[in-house]
Amino acid sequence: MKKNSIRVAVLGALAAGAMFAQSNSTQLAPRGEQNPGWKQATPAQRRAHRAERMANYLNLTPEQRAQAKIVMGTAREQAKPLREQLKSDHLALRNAIKAGDDAQINRITKAEAPLIAQLSAIRAHAFEKVYASLTPEQKTKADTMRQNFMSHRRVHERRMQTNS
Repeated sequence: MKKNSIRVAVLGALAAGAMFAQSNSTQLAPRGEQNPGWKQATPAQRRAHRAERMANYLNLTPEQRAQAKIVMGTAREQAKPLREQLKSDHLALRNAIKAGDDAQINRITKAEAPLIAQLSAIRAHAFEKVYASLTPEQKTKADTMRQNFMSHRRVHERRMQTNS
């Protein structure tokens, strides 16, 4: 039971929480509309667009939006040094691959594992806080949204496997 409660909290919060990254807000075309500039949008613009769509779907109050934005912004700041270290590690890993240095490849990949685990924990705690602020109706919607996301992801993964 506890495992399911945690799973529901994390999954729902993941869907709800991802929408609240801090960024400079720029209007982007809604999903489904042709927007040739979408590929040129910055990651911050894409996050803001996703956040707005999810907030609208969940019908979040202004207070919930503000709280979630603060929580997710704090999480992003906590994760920043970890992301920078991973970026550096990825560059070193590419160089080790090109050099054919197996020992270096093993060292770098082992060093990345705890960083990735820390990032995952930061996100989970942030999503937990956001999910806790949702009403029961919003939690139901968030859970449904997450299930839909996962089913679309599985379809995409199967498609990618058949094309390989």
